Amino acid sequence: MVEISLLGMLDIKFIRENLELCKTAAKNKNREVDWDALLRLDEKRRELIEKRDAMKSEKNKVNDAIKQAIQQLSPEDRADKEKKQKAVDEAVRQFSHPEGELKALEDETRATEEQFNLLMLTVPNVPDASVPIGKDEHDNVEVKKVGKIPEFDFVPKDHIELARSLDLIDFDRGAKVGGFRAYFLKNEAAMLEFAVMFYAFQKLVAKGYTPLIAPSIVKEFTLFGNAQLPWGRDEVYHLEKDDMYLAGTAEVPVTSYFADEMLLEKDLPKKFVAFSSCYRREAGSYGKDTKGVYRVHQFNKIEQVIVAPAETSTSLTLHEELLANSEEILQDLGLPYRVLLMCTGDMGEPQVKKYDVETWMPGRPSAGSGYGNYGETMSNSFMGDFQSRRLKIRYKAKDGSTKYVHTLNNTAIASPRILIAILENYQQADGSIRIPEVLQPLVGKKEIRR
Repeated sequence: MVEISLLGMLDIKFIRENLELCKTAAKNKNREVDWDALLRLDEKRRELIEKRDAMKSEKNKVNDAIKQAIQQLSPEDRADKEKKQKAVDEAVRQFSHPEGELKALEDETRATEEQFNLLMLTVPNVPDASVPIGKDEHDNVEVKKVGKIPEFDFVPKDHIELARSLDLIDFDRGAKVGGFRAYFLKNEAAMLEFAVMFYAFQKLVAKGYTPLIAPSIVKEFTLFGNAQLPWGRDEVYHLEKDDMYLAGTAEVPVTSYFADEMLLEKDLPKKFVAFSSCYRREAGSYGKDTKGVYRVHQFNKIEQVIVAPAETSTSLTLHEELLANSEEILQDLGLPYRVLLMCTGDMGEPQVKKYDVETWMPGRPSAGSGYGNYGETMSNSFMGDFQSRRLKIRYKAKDGSTKYVHTLNNTAIASPRILIAILENYQQADGSIRIPEVLQPLVGKKEIRR
């Protein structure tokens, strides 16, 4: 049974020594933390631990004295229960605390630590200095735009109309069978999903990433470890009968892969590319993207996960590598996109730094005149040791010290959302859809037509 620490990412010593920095980080991430209660519990916890350990040490000395007293008795006296008990009682008199006091102290220490741990779970990570301070998505910074937005000499259709006309997605029967936001991918759309998944998978395996097919049903500790809990509980499907959960991304099981393990620095970084089916309740998206397959409860995804040494400069370089991998896939697919550096208020609690990649979708509602808009297709996060402290993933450094690893993750490709961009950008005047050249060998044709 894996024992998982429910402490937050930040070492309490770091919090005490950098309190204002931590307070500012929480404020900029729009999170409230009861700092006074946290520090008060920490002080009480440390006092109790010191007292408990001293009492345990004293009791250990008494136990040694008991053993020594019995050993000093002659064989005949050891056999005499009365003489043996007298020797034990004399040794026990050295223990200055009444019987049961240690247990009461241990119980109080345990209860205090539980309260302390619950408050530590509310402390968000401290963002990197390069992260812009902002309140919400409107304060994200556009880093770059890549690719030419297609110009049509006809009114482009959205993916819903294209899917219906070419019999690619059955929304009605999906809703009948699976409820709101359910769907059936059909015909070339089903082939296209397998093609784009396999293309991305192969590409990353060729770059040295270890291929995995990850479980979607996970234990609760994985969600606490990845910091989706306690903040995102409403977004997670809970299988109450088995007390298990449906993961919303392969980041959850794959980051937990090394939970409670000690790695070696010489073996780092560990790079994974993982396929999984993903499940999200989308509880916080009421009224958003209610049509089509942009926002759904079940989807498939290829996720990149890296476990790295605790060197920020190295991790930031790996963060850029993950971004470059996703960009390369979009460039191979011939899809225009932009990269956003997320601000503090829109980056999430565990992230040190985060990029979002948004791909151009001609059928999305436009912010101004005309048609089309960008829609998020990839999310790229550097977590520092936030997750590894919770999951107790450590490594033995070259200098012999023990450190917590850094973790990073990034969406390589997610479907059916990426299908929206492909269908809408590659549509033709006659209603057909060209298939991106790199996917044609996998789909088995060059275009989709009725």
